[in-house]
Amino acid sequence: MNILLVEDDPRIADFLLRGLRAEGHQVQRAANGHDGLALAQDAARHAQPADPPTVLVLDLMLPGMNGMEICQTLRAAGVALPILMLTALGSLEDRVAGLRMGADDYLCKPFEFEELLARLEALARRARPLQPGRLSRLQVGDLVLDRESMKATRAGQALTLTARELALLELLMSSPGRLFSRERILASVWGHSEDPLTNVVDVYIRRLRSKIDEGRETPLIQTVRGLGYRLEAPPPAT
Repeated sequence: MNILLVEDDPRIADFLLRGLRAEGHQVQRAANGHDGLALAQDAARHAQPADPPTVLVLDLMLPGMNGMEICQTLRAAGVALPILMLTALGSLEDRVAGLRMGADDYLCKPFEFEELLARLEALARRARPLQPGRLSRLQVGDLVLDRESMKATRAGQALTLTARELALLELLMSSPGRLFSRERILASVWGHSEDPLTNVVDVYIRRLRSKIDEGRETPLIQTVRGLGYRLEAPPPAT
């Protein structure tokens, strides 16, 4: 997903930039209200239907122009960009005011990074309707991925996966038995800007395998040495 971060606190901004980029998201930052509004307006003007969803993370207290004003200006102009508002003001009145100005969600500081990530993923899912003909549920053996909720289970047990692990799992499950090269996985899940010499694919395959296959009688993720990876259920025993 593309994330527009409007946050004037350099410590918080640095923490979020590093964390969100580590999860594979593209992040642009503005440090004041006027630059944040321009950033959001530019993103809305150049958005294409095939682009990844864009979410605006908007601090409430900003120099130059506060988050409420930015939100109100965008909504008045018909910009439907999902907005997650961050603030140290956590009263009911503040939350209601932010939502009435057009924010889609509201998160009070201090917050846990995992909660922020989950809220961003939920906003991104709502902003991107399912494509026609696209299966909403993928299943390989006893592994199931619900594409609407982006939740995975194996043998009925919920799997705790990050956004990048879910994207990798979705790719592998979209074509069971198909061999995906590291290069194809890298381009599909991380984008063409990623260094082709990185070992990030192997790292994430290991992480995914540890959560899906470790301790299971039937492993689903297979390595074809020198060629890549595939995910498939073995044929039933005869």
